[in-house]
Amino acid sequence: MPRPQGPVKPVDRRVWGLAGVGIGGFALAGIYRLSGLGIPCPLHTLTGLDCPFCGATRMAAALLEGDLNAAWHFNAAVLILGPLIGVAIGYEVLAWSLSRAGWLNLPRRRLSPRAVAILTKVALGALLIFGVLRNF
Repeated sequence: MPRPQGPVKPVDRRVWGLAGVGIGGFALAGIYRLSGLGIPCPLHTLTGLDCPFCGATRMAAALLEGDLNAAWHFNAAVLILGPLIGVAIGYEVLAWSLSRAGWLNLPRRRLSPRAVAILTKVALGALLIFGVLRNF
């Protein structure tokens, strides 16, 4: 692979935002695992219904303990989507970091605004369907 030449394109701010959410989620799971304190879901508190993210903290805490079966039962959708999104974000940040350091130029994916809009709608739609189905 060639060494990077010229200015390195920055990482999209949405990638940094998703990375922050993921890191914050695992930090919250660690706090939950150590102390039992978590953030209650407002939808569940008010209605008794589970939102698409209900159980995500307990799911991540179960992963920290190595209990994949419990993690699956707490929130299967986040268990599937989380690693997929995490690998994509991790690769993007790694490619940017290596280019910025001048060590290696890995190919970086650039999605068109239309593709981002479609992927966002598909992910939100899937989470909405999961949220509805998990309450039956």
